[in-house]
Amino acid sequence: MHIQPSAPAPDAILDDLCARLGTRQDQLLPLLHALQDRLGYVPPHLVQPIAQHFNLSRAEVHGVITFYHDFRSAAPAGCVVKLCRAEACQSMGGDRLLAHAQQALGCGLHGRSADGGFALEPVYCLGLCASAPAMTVDDQVFARVTPARFDAVLADVTHPQTAEAV
Repeated sequence: MHIQPSAPAPDAILDDLCARLGTRQDQLLPLLHALQDRLGYVPPHLVQPIAQHFNLSRAEVHGVITFYHDFRSAAPAGCVVKLCRAEACQSMGGDRLLAHAQQALGCGLHGRSADGGFALEPVYCLGLCASAPAMTVDDQVFARVTPARFDAVLADVTHPQTAEAV
């Protein structure tokens, strides 16, 4: 019988990071990044202990977490779809693509699909203006995305063996 070791609790991870980074307030961002790297998000129940550690108010720490768009306060979706909302992508069918993505995933921007498997996020320029519209799926970049290509990419994500056979 092999017993899997359990993952450390979020509070224990925070304690470890606090011990390593010290109490200087300039270590708040490194701590938040490290915590999110380990857990996938910054749990809301840890905001107060983080604030106390750095002698900050809860509002100050919460403000930092909500100011930077890369910090999450909830566990990430299984797959993150980011659609470029910059002008070049919009002029090449980005609004139509957004409408299709919202219908296909059953959620709006900043939302999640009903099963929690997908998140739909805006991004403002992926640097593929000449190949618009563009999107990323879990940081893999796709250009010249049509609604049909969107469906094909998502099919590949959800059923990789089926999509490869087609």
